[in-house]
Amino acid sequence: MTKLSVNINKIATLRNARGGNVPDLLKVAADVQQFGADGVTIHPRPDERHIRYQDARDLTKVVHTEYNIEGNPMDNFMSLVLECKPTQVTLVPDVVDAITSNAGWNTVKHRDFLKEVISEFKRNGIRTSIFVDPVLEMIEGAKETGTDRIELYTEEFAHQYGLGNLKAIDPYVEASKLANELNLGINAGHDLSLDNIQFFKENIPGLLEVSIGHALISEAIYLGLENVVCLYKQKLR
Repeated sequence: MTKLSVNINKIATLRNARGGNVPDLLKVAADVQQFGADGVTIHPRPDERHIRYQDARDLTKVVHTEYNIEGNPMDNFMSLVLECKPTQVTLVPDVVDAITSNAGWNTVKHRDFLKEVISEFKRNGIRTSIFVDPVLEMIEGAKETGTDRIELYTEEFAHQYGLGNLKAIDPYVEASKLANELNLGINAGHDLSLDNIQFFKENIPGLLEVSIGHALISEAIYLGLENVVCLYKQKLR
């Protein structure tokens, strides 16, 4: 069964809008695990506009499933991850002012950099994953970095699926087949939702984990957080 990691960035965005502690990020993290989530994901950015670095530290006391920290491996981010020692670190090539992630790594161009970063995390017992587009050359490049897993960037699939183009899954299937051959674990995330998650899961061989935040939290506004977590779990079985 594919694991569900809930990205709680949007909870922090809502909290920060009023400057207090409502909603309570730590309680939400505890609740989604109680509701059945297999993990909690955060993506702190340098400006701390949603997840704060202190949140990352505080969550180590609350997350008892899998803890996944995403981000660009700049010095401050690396220090934070090495301090928190999450289950997994997902490396994302965000520019400083990015609204959201919008591209995977060029694993060929940045191979040596990624290799050095990944070796440091692995020396500290942290599983590593690289955010990549479904391009075979990038999958092969990821293998050369020594990463444990890749995370497929699924925005294009989600957009095309919404237009009725089911063939949009094809590059992801081919990328996954190659990753399996190369013994790379497969994660996925970005714009996956209740509408498209089951089709994606059923077509991706060896899908280990999905990280879902914006859609899940938006759906929970209408359907309730506990109900939405359970609905995702049903579709991922």
